[in-house]
Amino acid sequence: MSGVMKPLIREATSADIDPATETLRDAFADYPFTRHTIAADDHLGRLARMQRLFLARIGLPHGRVWVSDDAAAVAVWTTPASTGLERVFTELAPELGAIAGDRAAIAAATEAALAPHRPTTPSWFLGTVGVRPGQQGRGLGRAVIEPGLRAAEAEGVPAFLETSLESNVALYRRFGFDVVAEIELPHHGPRTWAMSKKP
Repeated sequence: MSGVMKPLIREATSADIDPATETLRDAFADYPFTRHTIAADDHLGRLARMQRLFLARIGLPHGRVWVSDDAAAVAVWTTPASTGLERVFTELAPELGAIAGDRAAIAAATEAALAPHRPTTPSWFLGTVGVRPGQQGRGLGRAVIEPGLRAAEAEGVPAFLETSLESNVALYRRFGFDVVAEIELPHHGPRTWAMSKKP
């Protein structure tokens, strides 16, 4: 009998918003993309507000969110069943702009640069995934991503993600993703890889 227990992964509820926000804030503390698009002033506080919005206003009501039982790992997807996202993002735009602070124009230019490379057909979009520092290397990231990949496969649609860490490219290739675009983000932003996994 193995001494390694498989992590318990479950769909998130509103009770998970606080711990999941903390996990994503800490996981993305030094992430090149968010450092580029969110002001340095109170960066971690701003980052937490952004991740909370994505969880509470996008993922839980309109997408699918999986967490490890203690929310040390979180994956937030939008899906072909996600409706009304354009309206929600329009509603959130002022708050997202305030969170970006003096990087708001850069954040807008970044979104414009990424938009042409995003799926135009039904797909599962991995909007954010993170594992709490100190809990990494235990397979939690894989465990929390896999339910979304299985769901996309069952629906016969691609899965899609973007990453601004080159080290993540090899990781996601092991999940079956291929690079479909490399984007040099404007205003000296980090290189970002768009990746897709065919069903």
